[in-house]
Amino acid sequence: MEDHSEKSSPCFLSLFVMEHFIVSARKYRPTNFDEVVGQKAITRTLENAIEQNHLAQALLFTGPRGVGKTTCARILAKKINQDDAHQNDEDFAFNIFELDAASNNSVDDIRSLIEQVRIPPQIGQFKVYIIDEVHMLSSAAFNAFLKTLEEPPKHAIFILATTEKHKIIPTILSRCQIFDFKRITVEDIRGQLQEVAQAEGIDAEEDALHVIAQKADGAMRDALSIFDRVVSFSGKVITREAVTENLHVLDYTYYFRMTQAMLDGQIPQLLLEYDQILALGFDGHHFISGLASHFRDLMVAKTPQTIKLMELGPKIQQQYLEQSQATDQGFLMEALGLTNTCDLAYKNSGNSRLLVELCLMQLASLNDSDQKKKSPSQPYITPAQRLPNSSAVTAQKQESKTTQLESAAKDIVAEQPTSTPKKSSEMTTEIAVSASEVSPAASSRPEAPLKKKPEFSFEGVRKKTSSLSLKSISEKKQIQEVHKSKETHSETLPEHSFTEEEFRTAWSAYTEQTEASGQFNLTSHLTMVDPVLNGSNISLTFPNDTIKLEVERDKASLMGFLHKRLKNYSISLHIEVIESEVTRYAYTPAEKFDKLKEKNPLIEVLKTTLDLEL
Repeated sequence: MEDHSEKSSPCFLSLFVMEHFIVSARKYRPTNFDEVVGQKAITRTLENAIEQNHLAQALLFTGPRGVGKTTCARILAKKINQDDAHQNDEDFAFNIFELDAASNNSVDDIRSLIEQVRIPPQIGQFKVYIIDEVHMLSSAAFNAFLKTLEEPPKHAIFILATTEKHKIIPTILSRCQIFDFKRITVEDIRGQLQEVAQAEGIDAEEDALHVIAQKADGAMRDALSIFDRVVSFSGKVITREAVTENLHVLDYTYYFRMTQAMLDGQIPQLLLEYDQILALGFDGHHFISGLASHFRDLMVAKTPQTIKLMELGPKIQQQYLEQSQATDQGFLMEALGLTNTCDLAYKNSGNSRLLVELCLMQLASLNDSDQKKKSPSQPYITPAQRLPNSSAVTAQKQESKTTQLESAAKDIVAEQPTSTPKKSSEMTTEIAVSASEVSPAASSRPEAPLKKKPEFSFEGVRKKTSSLSLKSISEKKQIQEVHKSKETHSETLPEHSFTEEEFRTAWSAYTEQTEASGQFNLTSHLTMVDPVLNGSNISLTFPNDTIKLEVERDKASLMGFLHKRLKNYSISLHIEVIESEVTRYAYTPAEKFDKLKEKNPLIEVLKTTLDLEL
């Protein structure tokens, strides 16, 4: 029998002989400060501190994951020990001690570290202690570390690294020089990935690297890990389609197609596209938030100055520029509002798919509603063609206004005393003047003399009102009533003298009118105090501002009633607030009974008859 073991063993072993793979995050880890990406301010500060011998003995590196905190700590530990006698490639591993505080967070671990700190270095000048995830130390470990951190030996430097600075006690923070690492920008990550791809001989599209950089969310380590994963999937050629498929990212092409369908009003196509997106396994909430971001990018692309806010590749930017020219700014604003509302309501919706589909149908209907607003049902008429009709309408309005003014003038003349009658010609002239103030067409007539319209002041009434509250509606009504009461000229308003008895009668008539109309609170306020009449001035005094405010709201109606009832338009009303101090007493049952007996003596008879006790 033949022995095939020797022939088959080389082939068998070749299956297991593989080149050792090093992940890109370790292989391309920076070895000096110049290679650190996105942290120029921090690396420059550390380099200058080393050169000028201003380096603190306790440093705290804080920031998000994967931004270079531990890397900078290792570079700093190597830099401070380099001098002319040592080569730059020497790593001084014996001088660098790394401690993971996540698994070594007890007091004994810190005491062991403190014992090592006392021993000076064998080579180099400094011993560097890097404590990663320092926020995981217990409170007792922090307290044991305080004294050594504040006054370490001259040869010891501590570098603390953490992602959660708020969990470190203030006494530790006050003893450290703090460096805040920021998230790395999409453009910086893309540039670093481009260099790694060139070093590995990989042909990567720029848009594909942009997608990886966005997915990394500011962490370079995450970006390199994603890059390795995509290379394993795509091989030596990385395309945007391959990246979106591997990372399960919704491609931009869906958003472009759906936006075009919205502009065309194609509701069925939108529903089919959304169904396809759900079939691919994407969440509806993820889709609607991405659609809102798409509309935001279209809005940004409409202005050349804001294009730099789009962290996208050049090809995608060009597509946004083209579609932004085809979309109206009003459409984008409405679309942003609808998608934002849908995004907020998604979590509380019982039928999330219907909610998103309804939002898509509303988006597709935006252009239809805009077209209806822009294209009225009646044909367009030029201003020249519209001029005769406008003149006719103006004449009709002028005639109607003149009729009203004539009626008002007759009422005033009827109320005036017979001793000072107005001539009909004078009244006609005043009517013409009032009509000319209303209509520009009437003011242009030569036979109508121009008079300056008197200015009136409205006390207690705001000049600007809004229609968004009941108070504003009430104030508008007051302004209209004041206008009606003071619309005619002051010389035409009667000022009859009246007695105080006539005033009291008119006041009582107004309170009866308010009570009949259901304004019981106002009636109570007007009857609770006695109005003081001084000539034509009326004074009211109330105990608080609340009552004063309610009466002032009805001031215009009250004054209009009194002006007309007393035939005197010079009457004015002044309201004051005098808060009286009321002393409260604690009455005994006997005192309460005496008070009741004063009001009704029959209570005493009731008590005696029924033999009641207090």
